[in-house]
Parts: sequence; structure tokens; C-alpha cells
Amino acid sequence: MQRFRQPFWLVTVFTLLWSATASAADYPDFVTLVERYSPAVVSINTKSEPKEKDRPWHGHPSIPENSPFFDYFKKFFDQMPELSPQPRSSVGSGFILSADGYVITNAHVVEDMDSIIVGLSDRTELPAEVVGKDTRSDIALLKVKADTPLPTVKLGNIGKVKVGQWVLAIGSPFGFERSATQGIISALGRNLPSDNYVPFIQTDAAINPGNSGGPLFNLDGEVIGVNSQIYSRSGGYQGLSFAVPIDVAVDVVEQLKAGGKVARGWLGVLIQEVTPELAQSFGLDKPRGALVGQVMDDGPALAAGVQAGDIIVAFNDQPVRHSSELPLMVGRTRPGNKVPLIVIRNGKEQILTVQLQELPEETKLEQAIAEPPARNRLGLIVTELPTDQRQQGESGVLVKDVKEGPAASAGIRPGDIITRINNAEVANPTQFAELVGQLPTGRPVPVLVKRNNGALFLALTIAEKE
Repeated sequence: MQRFRQPFWLVTVFTLLWSATASAADYPDFVTLVERYSPAVVSINTKSEPKEKDRPWHGHPSIPENSPFFDYFKKFFDQMPELSPQPRSSVGSGFILSADGYVITNAHVVEDMDSIIVGLSDRTELPAEVVGKDTRSDIALLKVKADTPLPTVKLGNIGKVKVGQWVLAIGSPFGFERSATQGIISALGRNLPSDNYVPFIQTDAAINPGNSGGPLFNLDGEVIGVNSQIYSRSGGYQGLSFAVPIDVAVDVVEQLKAGGKVARGWLGVLIQEVTPELAQSFGLDKPRGALVGQVMDDGPALAAGVQAGDIIVAFNDQPVRHSSELPLMVGRTRPGNKVPLIVIRNGKEQILTVQLQELPEETKLEQAIAEPPARNRLGLIVTELPTDQRQQGESGVLVKDVKEGPAASAGIRPGDIITRINNAEVANPTQFAELVGQLPTGRPVPVLVKRNNGALFLALTIAEKE
């Protein structure tokens, strides 16, 4: 019986075609996603009229009339042409949340703008009003009026979002409306230095200026985030894009609808990360939690009994692994709620109950406000606090000079006020010298300093051979 053999080239072609077909079948159908859900994505064109404060010159500089240069500068500025400030315009993105015309975008897209025009997919342009905006989450809610119900997006469940999943971004980068880009979720819960109340979704989907406020879709066509910002050294896309999780955005929107503002919980502490050195100095087996550097006057933490030096390891039954997690937890808890707080104090866990207040508008974010400790090797000279500070009830010693030694290695600087060392309060230079003489060697001890109106714990180690 003769056996039938396929030519080699035919087998190769068939294999390649089969592989290509299989790969295409496994690849996400972005075409259908864009066709089905892009009608609910809008462009946002804004314009701001020039204000008087925007004028380059406001008369002559403040030079005394008896100055020998007064006549010269007066003549110079009088001869300068009048420069008129120009209107500012910008473009952003957004998406329609409800058929009656509520639109979500970024707060920075509409900040200080006099006119806002929302562009629909059918090229209809509608004027929009700002219902409210929240700069801390960078979310704004707009309202437009339309004759017919508008297309809307579906909202996803952030709890089902996983690193590595495909995502699709649609927006107006550089004004190119309804541009679609794809990528994957790179990370979840990212905390950025200037945004302590948003656990950002990080993606590698291409996001550029103009994408701000646009939706981030999953493969089910659900919005899981609001594209907000990028990390870039060039000003353009470099693979690091960040979106506000949709649950955070919806919570903000609901509060803006109800009262035009967002109320966040406030604990009233300044905190810092627990470094390995600080963990050892406080007797922890590993770095964890948020170290309290200062308890604010008249704040909820003070009323609950929180003290400087406490390490917050759980808030409202949720573990606090890093200090950056605490502001997110506190901020998303409604003011007035009573929640349990677990702290480590003197090596032992304690459970406190704190009733949160509303985060004041001008309060600095709950984070360490001093710079990380320097790694140089200098010494330490201290003096009494100035008389006016002592009369106000302040205690501690003022650092006058830093030379080679353990203090500089810990990061203590001239101008710092040392208020506690090795968990003992510092009253004056004499008592401070006694405390220093009792310090153990070979292991770090905590030192609490006041710096730039804030407080910071440092880990100080005296070498075994001095």
C-alpha cells in the first residue's frame, strides 16, 4: 500500500496558518470593545479667559522715589509695550456615567476654567456645568443637558481586578478624539507622593496629555479606573500610567452629588515608614505599620490615647503593612465613625478606639514631613531651648552643631529639637546628657526630633567600641 505524503512546504504553511489562527483567537477582541463602548467616551474642551493677575506687569516695581535708580526704572517700564494675556484652552477626556447627563473627568481638567464643552461621539457639543470637584482624588463631576438619553458605560468591580489583566484606554491624547490604546495592569494600590488618598491602578497602556479623565476598561467592557496621570521624564508616555480606581471615583461622585464636597476621615497624626533600623530599635521582628511621629492637638488620635512612638499596625480591623496604607484607610472612613486601632507601644500591642473627625481643608497629609535621615558621620552639641519656647511649655534640647558621631549617622541636624531618646522624655541638656550616658551600645534606639514644625523618629546607634 502506497503511503500518501504531503510536500514539506505544504505542511509548513498549514502549521503557520493554524498557529496564526490560534493566536488570533486567544488575543483580546479590542475591535468589538471599542465599537461597543466608545460612544460613552467624551472629549472635554475647556477655556479660561485671562484674569488681571495674569498680566505680565502690574505697574512699576517697588523702588523708593529717593533711590538713584528710580527715574531709570520708571522710564524703562513706561516704554515697555503693553502685553495682553491670552485665553487658555486645553483638552481632556471623560465618560458618561448616566443617561441623564452626568459625566466623570479629572478635577485638573476643569480647574479654573470658565467654559467647558463636552464633545460626544456623534460630534454633538454640549456645554457642561461643574457639579463638584475633589482635588485630593482628582475627580470632577460634570452635568450636561441632552434632548435624548445618552450612552453610558458599565462599571466594574475593583475587587476582581488582577495584575496582568488586559486593559483598554480610550481618550483624546493631544486632542485626537476617541483614540484607543491597550496594555495590562502593572500594579495595584500604588501610592504616589502627591496623592495620599488614592490607591492608583498602574498600567502600561499608552496615556498622554488629553487622556486625563478618560475610562480604563477591562475586557468585559467595564470601567475599572479613571486615567489620571503619567510618570514621565519627557512629558510624554513612558510606560507608567496611573488611574483612579472606579470604586474611589464612584464614592467621590456620590458625595459630590449629595453635597458638592467630599468628607474624609481624619486621624490627626503625622506618620512615617518603619525602616529596618527603626523596627529593631522598637523591638519589632520586621518592619511594619506606621510610626507616629507627632499627635496633633485637639485631634481624634489624641482623644483616643495615641502617643508619639506608637506603631499603628491595624486600622478598623485591616492590617497596616506600610505607612502609605494608613491615609488611604482613614480617608475612606466617614467622619464620626468609631473604629478600633491596634498600636504597638513599648513592645506590646494595645487596642484603642478612635472616633474620626473630618479632614480639615488645609491640613497637611498624614505622612512624615521631614526628609529621610542623612548617612553622613558627624557629632552633636545641644543647648537649652529659647526662652519663649520654654515659656510656652515646650521641652527638649536644641541641636546647635553636628560633628562626627552616631547622631549624624542617625540623621540629626542643626536646628532639630530632640524631645525624646530611647523612649524617655528630654527636659534639658543636663538630663539629656544623663540619658545619653545610659544608652546601650551595638543596637539602635529611637530618637524623636522636631523639624520644620513636624516630628520625625530616627534610629541612633552607638558603636560598641567608641
